[in-house]
Amino acid sequence: VQLQASGGGLVQTGGSLRLSCAASGRTFSSYGMGWFRQAPGKEREFVAAITRSGTTTYYADSVKGRFTISRDNAKNTVYLQMNSLKPEDTANYYCAAGYPPYASRYYASREYDYWGQGTQVTVSS
Repeated sequence: VQLQASGGGLVQTGGSLRLSCAASGRTFSSYGMGWFRQAPGKEREFVAAITRSGTTTYYADSVKGRFTISRDNAKNTVYLQMNSLKPEDTANYYCAAGYPPYASRYYASREYDYWGQGTQVTVSS
């Protein structure tokens, strides 16, 4: 599967953005999907994930209550709605597809086999 992330940009503190990740192929609904981010000089970190059916979601504590992940399997797309953005949310955001075998593995980047190219989010103070 190929992934194409979009929707990043420059926003002020407290603003909102919605990221999209469009997947190619007809097997999108068979993948668990995740969003990760990486800021300059820092390691890549987990942001959010969603199961194949979309019934269960997972969030990093730092974004819980502000970000919402969702998916539309008919459109082969996963979304990340980001509200109340903070300067510390500034990073390159990546979507990923894989087969995490159980709940705790959705947080691990190594469980994802396919990665998009990233979209930059910059939050100004």
